[in-house]
Amino acid sequence: MRIATYNVEWFANLFDDAGALLDDGGWSGRQDVTREDQIAALAQVFRAIDADAVMVIEAPDSSRHRDGALALANFAALAGIRAREVLIGYPNDTQQEIMLLYDPDVMSARHDPVGFETGKKGSRNPPRFDSTFRIDLDIDATEDLITFSKPPLEAAIETAQGGFRMIGAHVKSKAPHGARNRDDMMRLAIANRRKQLAQCIWLRARVTHHLEEGDPLILAGDLNDGPGLDEFEELFGRSGVEVILGSDLPDEMQLYDPHAARALQSRIAAQPATARFYLRDENRYLSALLDYLMVCPLMRPRASDWRIWHPFDDPACWRNDTLCKALLTASDHFPVTVQLAAQD
Repeated sequence: MRIATYNVEWFANLFDDAGALLDDGGWSGRQDVTREDQIAALAQVFRAIDADAVMVIEAPDSSRHRDGALALANFAALAGIRAREVLIGYPNDTQQEIMLLYDPDVMSARHDPVGFETGKKGSRNPPRFDSTFRIDLDIDATEDLITFSKPPLEAAIETAQGGFRMIGAHVKSKAPHGARNRDDMMRLAIANRRKQLAQCIWLRARVTHHLEEGDPLILAGDLNDGPGLDEFEELFGRSGVEVILGSDLPDEMQLYDPHAARALQSRIAAQPATARFYLRDENRYLSALLDYLMVCPLMRPRASDWRIWHPFDDPACWRNDTLCKALLTASDHFPVTVQLAAQD
């Protein structure tokens, strides 16, 4: 069984309000990429990875007027992929949903939130992901009220070989919009980074709950964070990825992702990358490790062949010129996959 996570940039722009694909020459949200070109590229990428389940990050938006799950199902039909059923958790207001595409011939999936609801006052005990978490991240003795703009998807999955859980997450630190000067920019950036770290602590609490319950678990998605990624890591002591992995905890409480492990081993060596962004001001590309497939100790013996479908770093992708171009056209992120062997 192959599990994937894939952040698709501006996926929502490829559909009309009825969920039909806008397969035409109009511009997509991607720079210099038409909608028909992005749709064709995405179809090719999804067919190439041929996953049994794909955690789609930045999936088409859902609202009173738009059905993102229908839109994604329409894309799956056009692409002709096995993963054609759609699971959505909590819709959000950002036009970037988290959805699971899966093969109904291989598995069933349902959204199964853990925790309790809170009001706006929140709770110090980690609540449901669509609620409010109270946490003090600094020394001012004042608790912060933390919410997710994109509440994680909690999927309970059943297969013929047994069940497991998947958490799909998109954790993001906002840019310091509204800053009037450099000091103001730094203050806002640190505040936003603190919120991102709090969200990772919240995610880690849910991971700990499942590990204590003995639940097989995969955490998938875009964490917009990684060891050594920015200057604030030294200020806070560790990255959000390290928090979620449980790097300072006993082995039986840690998650594992080989790309994260490699990045943690040496921060001056070449790092794996799952995303590639063009920096207009610097006229160059920046590569970053942002997307992860983390498995719990129970699932680690079954997990193998983690792969970043990078058009330049993966030899098979590089040798396939058509796939290489499709990966660059489809999104600024690249899919990550892992193979799961059947249970004994």
